Amino acid sequence: MVIKSNCFCGVLYCWDDVQHETPAVWVCVNFLKILTKKAMFKDRFDAGRQLAKKLRHYKNRDGVILAVPRGGVEVGYVVAKELGLPLEVVLSKKIGHPINAEFAIGAVSLEGVVFSKRPDVSDDYINKEVVRLRQLLRERYKKYYGDRKPTSLEGKIVIIVDDGIATGNTLLSTVELVRKYHPERVMVAIPVAPPDSLNNVCLADGVDEVVCLLTPNNFYAVGQFYENFDQVEDDEVIRLLQEVWEPKQKSGHAKQLQNQ
Repeated sequence: MVIKSNCFCGVLYCWDDVQHETPAVWVCVNFLKILTKKAMFKDRFDAGRQLAKKLRHYKNRDGVILAVPRGGVEVGYVVAKELGLPLEVVLSKKIGHPINAEFAIGAVSLEGVVFSKRPDVSDDYINKEVVRLRQLLRERYKKYYGDRKPTSLEGKIVIIVDDGIATGNTLLSTVELVRKYHPERVMVAIPVAPPDSLNNVCLADGVDEVVCLLTPNNFYAVGQFYENFDQVEDDEVIRLLQEVWEPKQKSGHAKQLQNQ
């Protein structure tokens, strides 16, 4: 597999050479957790701590941690605190294929759109999706930011953080959107990804550097590599963002979660 020289990928665990196939992904995930000889990540905060160790060279640099909500915010929260960098969230949503909504064919932000032109997807569908998704983004912006303005990405080192990737299509669309804000450098930091998807991210033109801790061949879902992979609610995202944005008014809740 050809990977950029500035990609860091390390397998940190042992894996039984057992093949298992089932149409029920959640059953597969639980089964594979049993097969794993030791836990990879206790939770997203633990994944963030491990990622932060590989990103020490960015400590106190002119950068921004850009977390993918909602799970990526827990990871990004720890990375931002450890590196002394501001934390922002990715305000973009994927444009799914009309037949399979989980298959990303592009992404939309409040200010930009990127998508792959496909003969089986009409312009009318894209236009309607952009309108629909931007309405959701406006609601999310108001909920997360209120009257606060996000940190400018222009001229900054932007580190995009998520709790893991499956296909990587949504992430690559996000990278393309971020590039429109003219950052100095764009890097991706993720705890886990399948080898093929990681290779696609590493080879993408808009990505300058990639840090990935686990690259398992027997990949079924991101959640199989976490002991605790509970859904992150909007209220939790808001608390974590405020913990970073208002350090003098610590709620104590986010700090307690980080140390669990």
